[in-house]
Amino acid sequence: MDTSSTEAPTSFDSFALQAPLREAIRKLGFEHCTPIQAQSLLYTLEGHDVTGRAQTGTGKTAAFLITIINDLLCNPIEGERYLAEPRALIVAPTRELAIQIASDAVKLTDGCDLHTVTLVGGEDYQKQNRALEARPVDILVATPGRLLDFVSNDNLYLGLVDILVLDEADRMLDMGFIPQVRQIVARTPKKDCRQTLLFSATFTPEINELAARWAMDPIMVEVEPEKVAADAVNQIVYLVTTDDKYNLLFNIISQEEVEKVMVFSNRRDQVRKLADNLYRNGVDCGLLSGEIAQNKRIRTLDDFKSGKLKVLVATDVAGRGLHIDDVSHVINYTLPEEAEDYVHRIGRTGRAGAIGTSISFACEEDSFLLPAIEEKLGQKLPCIHPDEALLAKAPPYERGSGFKAKERDGQGRGGQRRPRRRN
Repeated sequence: MDTSSTEAPTSFDSFALQAPLREAIRKLGFEHCTPIQAQSLLYTLEGHDVTGRAQTGTGKTAAFLITIINDLLCNPIEGERYLAEPRALIVAPTRELAIQIASDAVKLTDGCDLHTVTLVGGEDYQKQNRALEARPVDILVATPGRLLDFVSNDNLYLGLVDILVLDEADRMLDMGFIPQVRQIVARTPKKDCRQTLLFSATFTPEINELAARWAMDPIMVEVEPEKVAADAVNQIVYLVTTDDKYNLLFNIISQEEVEKVMVFSNRRDQVRKLADNLYRNGVDCGLLSGEIAQNKRIRTLDDFKSGKLKVLVATDVAGRGLHIDDVSHVINYTLPEEAEDYVHRIGRTGRAGAIGTSISFACEEDSFLLPAIEEKLGQKLPCIHPDEALLAKAPPYERGSGFKAKERDGQGRGGQRRPRRRN
C-alpha cells in the first residue's frame, strides 16, 4: 500500500497517545506532525508493520520512537522482569546516528519511567554492560557489530523484543551490515510475533526483498521531497586544480561570513591531513572519521555544536543522521562518489529556516562525478572559477601538528555471562 498526503498539518493531539508521552512531546515544543510522522503513525500506532521511505531530517526518528514509547506505556509488564532483555530494539548503521536516536528517546521518555540503553562500538564494553544491568531495559539502540558482540557473549537476550526498527536500511546495505542484521533479526521473535518498522532513504530491489522477508504485510509510507536538495541551500561548484584546493579552502574558511563549516572528503587519510593543515594554520577544527575513538568523536561533535570549534572535517560517517544546528557552510573538498551522499552532505546546512551555502571543489580528477549529482538533483549546478583572491597562498603554519597520531576504536570484550534476574 502506498500513501501520500498534501493535506493540512496533522496535530499530535489527533492520535490516542498516552498522557506522559503527550506531555513529553508538548515540552519539546512539537505541535504538528511532519508528513512521514502523520502518515506512519496512522498505521504504526495500530500495530501494523511499516516500511517508510524518507530522507534524513523528515522526522522519521520521532515517528518510530513515538510508536515504541506509546506501545510500551500501553502494555506495561506486570511482575518480575529480567535484566538485558529489551522490549524494543532499534538498529542503526553508524554510532553517531545510534547516539542521536538514543538522545531523542531519552527526551521523549521524560516522565515515562522507561530505560534506554545504547550499544555502539568504540566505547567501553563493560560500561555498556553496566548500563544493561542497572535496571530492566525498555529501549535498546545499537549498531550491528556491537549488538552481536553482546548477543554472542550471552550478555543480551532479544527473544522478548516486541518492536524492531531497522533505520537507514539502505545505508546498512551499502556498508555491508546486512549479514549481521540477518543474525540479529534471527534472534528476535518471528515476524508474526513482533512489529517491524523499516526506514530507508531509497528502496532498491534488495531493500524491498529484505522488507518482505522481515515484516508482515508491511504498509509502504513514502515521503518524496519536492526537490532533492533543500531550497534553503545555495549551491556552487568551484573549478579548481588539485594543487590549489587547500589554498581555496583556507581562504573560504577565513571569510567573515563563514561562521560554522563542515568540510567533507572521501577518505580517512584525506580528512586527517586537511584537519592537521587547518589546525597548523590556526583554525580551530575537529576531525570526524571512523578511525577516531568514540569518546573523542562525541567530544568533537559537542565542541562543534557549541561553537568551540569553527570547522569540522569529516568523512561521510557524519553525512547522515546528525542534527547540528547553525551550519552556515558545507564544503565538499572532494566530490562524493555516490550522488546520494552529496544530497546528505549539503543537507547539513540550510536547516530550521536558515539559508545555507554548499561549495564543492571540482578538479580534473573528480569533475566526471558532476553529471550523476546533477541528475540526482534534477538541476544543473553553477560551475565557476574562483576569484584570484581566493587562490592566494595560505600563510605559513603557525603551530605544530594537532592530528598526527592515529586513533583506533577500542574493541573491549565482556565476560561470558547470561542475563540475570533483577533482584
